[in-house]
Amino acid sequence: MAKKKVSEEEIVSENEVVTEKETKKKAASKTTAKTAEKSASKTTKKTSKKEAQPVVEEQVEATPEVKVVEPVAEKSAQEAEEVLEYTIAQKLLSLYNLQQIYSKIDRIRIIRGELPEEIQDLEDAHEGMSTRISNYKEDIDNLQAKIKEQEAKIKEAQALIKRYTEQQDNVRNNREYESLTKEIDYQNLEIQVLEKHKNKFAAEITSKQEEIQTFEAKLAEIAEILESKKNELSVIVAETEKEEAELVEQAEALKVKIEPRLLSAFERIRKNARNGLAIVQIERDACGGCFSTIPPQRQLDIRLHKKIIVCEACGRIFIDHQLVESQNESAE
Repeated sequence: MAKKKVSEEEIVSENEVVTEKETKKKAASKTTAKTAEKSASKTTKKTSKKEAQPVVEEQVEATPEVKVVEPVAEKSAQEAEEVLEYTIAQKLLSLYNLQQIYSKIDRIRIIRGELPEEIQDLEDAHEGMSTRISNYKEDIDNLQAKIKEQEAKIKEAQALIKRYTEQQDNVRNNREYESLTKEIDYQNLEIQVLEKHKNKFAAEITSKQEEIQTFEAKLAEIAEILESKKNELSVIVAETEKEEAELVEQAEALKVKIEPRLLSAFERIRKNARNGLAIVQIERDACGGCFSTIPPQRQLDIRLHKKIIVCEACGRIFIDHQLVESQNESAE
């Protein structure tokens, strides 16, 4: 019995020790949990503070961008307008420079005067005169052939007359004699007609030969004048050929920089214009090409260079005088 009591007391003491250990473990776990929660709360607060700071910085940095948006848009619009104005002005100046080159070429051709046209007329006259002479010679050949034909017919008629005359000596009655006499008279009349035609053809040949001599004299005169005109033109061309070639080369180089549609319109206007001017300035409130009055509002539009404006009367393109002056000043 004593042993059993001892064992029960040991068991109780052991149980108490176990319970104490468990309570200590629970208390330790609670303290570790509290410390973990405290450290976690501290770290979360620190991280939230750190994360909050960049947001504020980003907001601070974003606010100036919002303020700058409107000025950038205004600047881009102004730059677009300036580019548009520049391109229209540049197109007008390109056309104006091309017109100046064409005007110089026209002046060089005016120096030549009407020599090319005169030479062309003389060449046509020379060719026409040569053709007329050759046609007259062909007519003379045809007339000579007709004369030979008439002479052959005359010989045939004379042979018939001779035969009929011989037959008259051997007639048996008056009826045969009279019929032969009529045949002889008819052949004589035929010979007269043939002789008349022959003389007519001979007269035409003589007339044509005289005309040929006159034409040949005129032809020699035309050839002499043509040669002198060609020599005169060759001298003028030799003096201006180099300058004209350079101007033509400049014009071709400038054409490449102009829009094909605008260039074709420019050349069409220049072709239809009497003085060859396709782009003009305003002089005394009027068109420099046809001298039609230009309204003030239209003159203002021309000065703004917002679009290409043409004359309502003649169709010529307008360019502002100040734009041309600014180009000349920059070139100087």
